[in-house]
Amino acid sequence: MDYRRVIPCLDTKDGRVVKGVSFVDLIDAGDPVELAAAYVAAGADEVAFLDITATTEGRKTTVEMASQVSRKVTVPFTVGGGFKTIEDIEVMLDAGADRVGINSAAVNDPSLITLASKTFGPEAVVCAIDAKRAAGGRDKWTVYINGGQKATDLDAVDWAIEACKRGAGSILLTSIERDGVKDGYDLALTRAVARAVDIPVIASGGAGKLEHFAQGILEGEADAVLAASVFHFGVFSIRQVKEYLAAQGIPVRLEEDGGSQL
Repeated sequence: MDYRRVIPCLDTKDGRVVKGVSFVDLIDAGDPVELAAAYVAAGADEVAFLDITATTEGRKTTVEMASQVSRKVTVPFTVGGGFKTIEDIEVMLDAGADRVGINSAAVNDPSLITLASKTFGPEAVVCAIDAKRAAGGRDKWTVYINGGQKATDLDAVDWAIEACKRGAGSILLTSIERDGVKDGYDLALTRAVARAVDIPVIASGGAGKLEHFAQGILEGEADAVLAASVFHFGVFSIRQVKEYLAAQGIPVRLEEDGGSQL
């Protein structure tokens, strides 16, 4: 069975989970290790952590966090943010992360994807792409780096294709304009990338209603749907999302007892 996955995302800063809108106006949302463990108990298929500051000091905090998470979490988890070298990636994987998300550094040096894939295997490499609709472009999206602050000259679909060819095992695709707004995923963007590559695409940015999760899979053709705010602040539980998806005919893993209500 080709199950579709539901992934809670925990943006971290200084050892805490934070959440904002379009990557700004951040508010505290809790302890990352405790939240991750609760989400797994509630049925999360995977967990993603994004270190949104990734300073040297923050990196140490994130490595320690990954070590603690690996002792409490029984599903795969990804850590992203600030990885610039193979050594950075190795440290995080050694700390217990299953996958590492690379974004800005890969744009600046695409060979990092190639080397990471050859060194650790494609399954350990997630290419994170933050994109905005291009000015005047109906179905064109521009890649942004540095936490969504700096535009590049890359087209998001073209960059996804290159990342795939270089050995990325999956694409974490975030619509900057939709991030935290809760108006639904950018379905056109998600679908365009999903159709262009033959690796899993994770839809991110915009989930605010149960139907948005189903739309991300059925219309956006994503392999997984990721969200943050609606889970952190109790709008929906993981169980609710999965039950809704199942009711729409989407194959998901459902524990019989439902686990925790987070």
